[in-house]
Amino acid sequence: MPTDVHLLLLLLASMVGASVRSVGPRGHVLQNYRQIRFKREVPLTVEGHQKVGSPILRRIPDITKNTMSNSEQLLSINDHDFTMRPGFGGPAVPVGVDVQVESLDTISEVDMDFTMTLYIRHYWKDERLSFHSTTNKSMTFDGRLVKKIWVPDMFFVHSKKSFTHDTTTDNVMLRVYPDGKVLYSQRVTVTSMCSMDLSRFPLDTQTCSLEIESYAYTDDDLMLYWKKGNNSLSTDENISLSQFLIQEFQTTTKLAFYSSTGWYNRLYITFTLRRHIFFFLLQTYFPATLMVMLSWVSFWIDRRAVPARVPLGITTVLTMSTIITGVNASMPRVSYIKAVDIYLWVSFVFVFLSVIEYAAVNYLSTVQERKEKKLRERLPCTCGMTHPGMMGSYSEEDVNNTGNYGCMLEENGAMKQQRMMVHLDIEENNQITGHVGSSAYSSMWVDTHAIDKYSRVIFPGSYTLFNIIYWSCYL
Repeated sequence: MPTDVHLLLLLLASMVGASVRSVGPRGHVLQNYRQIRFKREVPLTVEGHQKVGSPILRRIPDITKNTMSNSEQLLSINDHDFTMRPGFGGPAVPVGVDVQVESLDTISEVDMDFTMTLYIRHYWKDERLSFHSTTNKSMTFDGRLVKKIWVPDMFFVHSKKSFTHDTTTDNVMLRVYPDGKVLYSQRVTVTSMCSMDLSRFPLDTQTCSLEIESYAYTDDDLMLYWKKGNNSLSTDENISLSQFLIQEFQTTTKLAFYSSTGWYNRLYITFTLRRHIFFFLLQTYFPATLMVMLSWVSFWIDRRAVPARVPLGITTVLTMSTIITGVNASMPRVSYIKAVDIYLWVSFVFVFLSVIEYAAVNYLSTVQERKEKKLRERLPCTCGMTHPGMMGSYSEEDVNNTGNYGCMLEENGAMKQQRMMVHLDIEENNQITGHVGSSAYSSMWVDTHAIDKYSRVIFPGSYTLFNIIYWSCYL
């Protein structure tokens, strides 16, 4: 019985040895996976000294598992309360500002605003961020560290919308120097209000300003100033606008007062724009002038050519109305008169008066013909009589059309028409016959051609005088 027990123990021991250690086909000893892994993790030692192993097998410490990054440790961010400004309780912290204008994108007269893209940089000193450096070099960070420290709370006064560019990442830069000086830079696009005076449009010059101010800190806590004085503002040489010529940029500093919070430092970026006139000359002034000149053509057309003169006047009036409507469609609805309105409406009046002029000529011609017809019925018929004075006063066409009329004589029950001329020489008639009654007929005659003749001179002369006065006042 004991022999069987011993045999059973030997069998179990051999099975356990086989599971721990086995021999390969070529006599190599195969080890367990756990034993191999344990040997890789435990450094090799020889006589108490650590043996340098393979770099592949050596484990590199993971620094991302640190609760605080090296930069935060160096700047001692967790050792201070950065929700409060530097030197809290003491004098106001000075914050210098400089700006580089990258582009001036749009100027809108309708919305009374402008859009500008710029680099705005802030300079201040925060001793809480000072660090030890043997090389005295600064450290540069992106926008992720900005959220953990104190930065000036700047905003744009009267801005309608603004944003910081974020392509391909937030366009924010933070640079910290060993002595605690900080440079904070942003790339911003802002749309701000610009109150424009359009009374001289389009011969105007506009002045707009971008205003920068702290939102929370008064001048007792934060003092804003231009870092380099008048040289704090720089512009790109390639900045240009389609309608404006940029004349100058300048910087100023003022104090703004709010009744509920107090006084604040405010920085101004002021720029002056002068509008280009050539576009409006081609699109507005030249067409309006040509329409006025076209309306004068009717003065050289026969007064009896109604189908020719009436459509010409109506066409010019409608064209001027279209030009005025097109100009006002792209302008704000201001309550005062603009320079372009004066020119267009005066031109419209000239075109309208040319239509009224023909209406007057046509009316007077009709009245003249009616009076002549009544006079023929009253005067005795003197057939075959001619008078030399009449031929000298009227043209042959007028004599045939208005001075002749048929003398109807009844002869043997039949009507015979004969040509006759009316004696109109009043002076000779008064001297020879002493007959005064014929003066009523002479005063009745109105030369309608004279109105057109005078209009050919008065209209161009008046419009030329208006242009001289207009351009001398606005240029």
